[in-house]
Amino acid sequence: MPKTSTTKKKTTRKKAPVKKTVAKKPERFIEAVGRRKTAVARVRITPQKTRSFIVNAKGYQEYFQSQQLQNVVMEALDKAHLSQEFAVSVITKGGGMQGQAEATRHGISRALIKFQEDLKAPLKELGFLTRDPRMRERKKFGLKRARRARQWRKR
Repeated sequence: MPKTSTTKKKTTRKKAPVKKTVAKKPERFIEAVGRRKTAVARVRITPQKTRSFIVNAKGYQEYFQSQQLQNVVMEALDKAHLSQEFAVSVITKGGGMQGQAEATRHGISRALIKFQEDLKAPLKELGFLTRDPRMRERKKFGLKRARRARQWRKR
């Protein structure tokens, strides 16, 4: 008995290209990065009626315990007269407390400029937009510290 081949003809339909329309969401927050020495602070400011300031999941007064560091952190918002209009969230790493406080101030200043362009001149004049690049020099081999050599002895 001969085999009959029963092949079905496949029909291919071309699918119409689907156009996706993505609606742009309104920006909820403004993000900026501040740096000083080896400290880095990622800052997000959100326009709100109630003020909140959180640093590494703690209140800024709890994280920066000395009054001097709290003043450094709030300085940019106070000088711009916008301290009551924003909720601020900061994630900071590296460096010491002073470096993290100044990196936070740098990040807040950069975020405020993104929010309102005409704040650039007064913040720049105060020095809040200047990134402090000074870092500790690495130790070199053959020396005790970065530049400190062994003491010379005659005998």
